[in-house]
Amino acid sequence: MDARSPDLASDGLETVLPGATGWRADAAADLKRSLPEVNRTIAIPTGGHWVRRLLAFAGPGYLVSVGYMDPGNWATDLAGGSKFGYTLLSVILLSNLMAILLQALAARLGIVTDRDLAQSCRATYSRPVNMLLWLACEAAIIACDLAEVIGTAIALKLLFGIPLIGGALLAALDAFLLLILMNRAFVFSKPSSLHCWW
Repeated sequence: MDARSPDLASDGLETVLPGATGWRADAAADLKRSLPEVNRTIAIPTGGHWVRRLLAFAGPGYLVSVGYMDPGNWATDLAGGSKFGYTLLSVILLSNLMAILLQALAARLGIVTDRDLAQSCRATYSRPVNMLLWLACEAAIIACDLAEVIGTAIALKLLFGIPLIGGALLAALDAFLLLILMNRAFVFSKPSSLHCWW
């Protein structure tokens, strides 16, 4: 691998050496963070009862837990379990353990480096390796989103009688419309705060 290691000679993260490489070089260049509208934190009340402080984490914690558990995957697991019994239980257990490990590693990376995985890879690896990682991620995204597009097409067929190809095209157009609206600051109305449109 063509990796650039960070310069470990400095005492702290706030001290950046002129000849620094890797992550420190990007920090020295004062590069803008990607997705600054989502790189924010929630306001935590300092006074009052401890329950009030706990409730400040309840909303984001609920969203993260639902996104992590992904009810669609669990519905698929239940459907597979009803057909194959306990045969696939070990696969589900191993995949959940692997997901927990990857989530813990991603959280540690974000806490220590103040970067997500994509930013860390870009700062660490060479351009050809980054292009290969990008292509692998795009293929994984397409594979994961394929179920949602097919599900949308089936739902449109059941509800409105739209053919499956037309429903899949409508689902794709919907995704592009959402990206255009996000680009025109429709979803995030203020750069200082996160406003959800749903």
